[in-house]
Amino acid sequence: MTATDHRPAKASSGERVADWFDGRLGVYALGRRYLRKVFPDHWSFLLGEICLYSFVVLILTGVYLTLFFHPSMNEVTYHGGYVPLNGIRMSEAYASTLHISFDVRGGLLVRQLHHWAALVFLAAMLTHMMRHFFTGSFRRPREVNWVFGWTLLLLGLFEGLFGYSLPDDLLSGTGLRFVDGAVLSVPVVGTYLSFFLFGGEFPGHDIVARFYSLHVLLIPGIMAALVVVHLILVVYHKHTQFAGPGKSERNVVGSPFLPVYLAKAGGFFFLVFGVLALISAVATINPVWSYGPYRADQVSTGAQPDWYLGFAEGLVRVMPGWEITVAGHTFVLGVLIPIVVFPLLLVAIGVYPFVESWVTGDRREHHLLDRPRNRPVRTSIGAAWISLYLILLAGGGNDIVATRFHLSINTVTWAVRISVFVVPAVVFVVTRRICLGLQLRDRELVAHGRATGVVKRLPHGEYVEVHRPLDPAELHTLTEHGHRDSSDHRDLQTADPQPALGGARMPARHEEPQP
Repeated sequence: MTATDHRPAKASSGERVADWFDGRLGVYALGRRYLRKVFPDHWSFLLGEICLYSFVVLILTGVYLTLFFHPSMNEVTYHGGYVPLNGIRMSEAYASTLHISFDVRGGLLVRQLHHWAALVFLAAMLTHMMRHFFTGSFRRPREVNWVFGWTLLLLGLFEGLFGYSLPDDLLSGTGLRFVDGAVLSVPVVGTYLSFFLFGGEFPGHDIVARFYSLHVLLIPGIMAALVVVHLILVVYHKHTQFAGPGKSERNVVGSPFLPVYLAKAGGFFFLVFGVLALISAVATINPVWSYGPYRADQVSTGAQPDWYLGFAEGLVRVMPGWEITVAGHTFVLGVLIPIVVFPLLLVAIGVYPFVESWVTGDRREHHLLDRPRNRPVRTSIGAAWISLYLILLAGGGNDIVATRFHLSINTVTWAVRISVFVVPAVVFVVTRRICLGLQLRDRELVAHGRATGVVKRLPHGEYVEVHRPLDPAELHTLTEHGHRDSSDHRDLQTADPQPALGGARMPARHEEPQP
């Protein structure tokens, strides 16, 4: 054996690069700690991923659109690919939107992909937050992360409004007229606010440029930062999980981030991207060429905002046109009250974790999710809020509802006004009764098992139905909340929780302790 046989093998270039970074950034320790982090498996967790992936699509398509869009309200004469509007005076913003749609290769597809991604992004965020709400994952220590998610939803609403207003077509101009009316209704300073926002008397000459700066720079930057912080907190607090065999408040059971979860997430990203692209290719949205350029003396027929702001317009449409005069100032209550109620409906979502914690006195950490039926009051509140939102959304399209169903618009408006107060209360009561009924059914299953449909005659002549005992996993799911609630001295949500009757621990694939 020669001396050269004892020499250590020379490190590859990749290993040397990795060692260089590890000496300065500690990448080995970070990799050991985070690349094998465990994520639970459940279909509802994909809602958050849809939010993230549609946001990525929005950023990518938005960057492409900024290369061709001109955020200016200077008037030009259009000469482009859309012949019916040739020779028409319009703003540069509207002309560049037509140019993107008809003269830029793939421009119309990217425009529609951007708009559809925005709708899916907001729908996924709302659904994602409702999933967190109904399962109670907003509780300690995740209240701050809930507020971050709520802020993302709020910013998304206004980001959508600003982007919707940029083309300067007749539909978006009608929406801006609505915004101007809401601003003017602010007592005392409403006129000044309107002049400041629009750069003069409506519609002014600066609103598109101002909204453009907010839409492509300020709000996306804030949202991107919030998304990063939101994901960091998810990793820091560990992922919540539904109760089941082998799962507790002190562990996480699921698949490791690398390679299992990363492979699933990567595939799901392309699936979301592909579905959005397919919808954008076959379903037209916001055909601005059909509306024409905005003119202050015209209003488009059947003008409706996107669904996420339809409830705000519904508040204004169904509100009586009340006005009062105080100290020489006119208060337009028909608009002022709705623009006060609009943020209150959203604030109610943001502050709910703190309200529930204060009312119930629950200061414990929670890492296991609730079944909505086991929290009837919270579930009823969420269902009532959703019913109120849907009623106001219908009120925002009262003219469309009236014409399509051949009804009087006054009848539709009064139906919405009454429903705003009656339906949420009815939904609350009915949902609570349903939840309590489901709890009773679960207790019956735990006590007697599941009916098999087989009738058996006993030796003394009595006929009874044979029941099959529940398997350990199903029994654990139905009784686990009793373990947690038994130590709760003040729980608003569950009435007379049934003590857990049994459970079983099954071997887990990957388990990680909670912090």
